[in-house]
Amino acid sequence: MAETAADHLATIRDRIAAAEDESGRAKGKVTLIAVSKTFDAPDIQPVIDAGQRIFGENRVQEAQGKWPAMKEAHPDIELHLIGPLQSNKARDAVALFDAIHTIDRDKIARAVKAEMEAQGRDLKLFVQINTGDEPQKAGVSPDEADAFIRRCREEVGLTITGLMCIPPVEETPAPHFALLAKIAERNGLACLSMGMSGDFETAIAHGATHVRVGSAIFGSRSYPA
Repeated sequence: MAETAADHLATIRDRIAAAEDESGRAKGKVTLIAVSKTFDAPDIQPVIDAGQRIFGENRVQEAQGKWPAMKEAHPDIELHLIGPLQSNKARDAVALFDAIHTIDRDKIARAVKAEMEAQGRDLKLFVQINTGDEPQKAGVSPDEADAFIRRCREEVGLTITGLMCIPPVEETPAPHFALLAKIAERNGLACLSMGMSGDFETAIAHGATHVRVGSAIFGSRSYPA
């Protein structure tokens, strides 16, 4: 019998626990974000039924099409936006999501702050760091990280939960995770959103508090042509 998404979820949870143990961290310190982008409600429901309550999506519009009903049925679900956010989507993002991992521009920081105040919502907010300084990728340059975090706190009035990164695909991820941890430490940030299906154990060894695992749970994705 073929393994199901619930089976894959159990395997990932076991691997996270083993990685926590191997790196000398207390069990349960790492939060698993099941990345459900491109998958529909019928694919996601078995993972909810297996007890997963924290999910990640890349696009606000896609999430709006499937999550309101599931969140209504399961009020304890926590939804994280892990893809780039445009300022014109800030209102919708703040209304639907419980955390945003991609704060990376002053305009976005101010838009999210304004919407949280308008809607009376308090989201967990992560600053995305472009650890590889890749021109095609979102995120703050490591050289600008400290100044940006300071502006978010002091000028915009945001409470920053932690940092997020996506290492370059062609590079070893460990140095990027180490860099993110170093930036977080000097800015007094305890949370690190780093590590995906192929490298989350390495991320845990470098202090990840949130790992974003999608294909290893749901299977390979088929994107629209």
